[in-house]
Amino acid sequence: MSRLLLTIVLLCLLLTSAPLHALSPSLMLAEQWRDGPDVSQFMVSEKLDGVRARWDGSRLWSRAGHPIPAPAWFTRGWPRQPLDGELWMGRNRFEATSAIIRSSPANDADWNPLRFMAFDLPAHTGGFGQRFNALEALVRQARNPHLEVIAQQRIADNAQLQQHLRAIVDAGGEGLMLHHQDNRYSAGRSEGLFKLKLFDDAEARIIGYVPGKGKYVGMVGALMVERADGRRFRLGSGLKDAQRADPPPIGSQVTYRYNGLTVHGLPRFPRFLRVRDEAPSR
Repeated sequence: MSRLLLTIVLLCLLLTSAPLHALSPSLMLAEQWRDGPDVSQFMVSEKLDGVRARWDGSRLWSRAGHPIPAPAWFTRGWPRQPLDGELWMGRNRFEATSAIIRSSPANDADWNPLRFMAFDLPAHTGGFGQRFNALEALVRQARNPHLEVIAQQRIADNAQLQQHLRAIVDAGGEGLMLHHQDNRYSAGRSEGLFKLKLFDDAEARIIGYVPGKGKYVGMVGALMVERADGRRFRLGSGLKDAQRADPPPIGSQVTYRYNGLTVHGLPRFPRFLRVRDEAPSR
């Protein structure tokens, strides 16, 4: 087989086996906030407990790259350019939101309370302050009640930042996001985007299950998970009985909370929080 023919075959396999979004830019991801930077240079918003999604100008995609079957009326009038945001319907409603967007076909009554809370314009080349102004204008033009912008505000110093964090958490919120006003949108972890919560959290991929013991015999005792760096550990605390009986599928991305790291670099007291991206059914 000639080199040209081999290249064509490989390209065809790639295009037919990869999802349609594969050539799209990755989302920008946040680092953990640590006191040090000048807070006044950042725009601060509530960290919503929703489902991260990307609008590509014509349809919605999950963070993992799966198409989201939103009703046509939900996205009517949206901009013909990419939006980054979260599907959300209120604090502490993550599991209900996740269940709705995974259902196909979409149920109009279920989708009605959902909103896409936009917070960035991936294709805009300006700093975040410029992108946010442009985003507000686009959302106003859309005139769709299911498309909103996450409010941003200025914080004077670290003391006020911590005070604001406590107020958000006491009201049932998850935490804060901090965008540096001059930071440009880029794929992957960004030094100009941070998240701030009362507890550290991170994500890992389910690679297996640990059988339960005692009252959990016949169920899952813990999830065996793997971090992006290849380190593996068990995640059992925080699982509900229903999740032990019917665990998330292998390959799913889960979020866990922890209190610092051990001397071996593993999370101390890890506790399961939620499934962030569920593996597609086979």
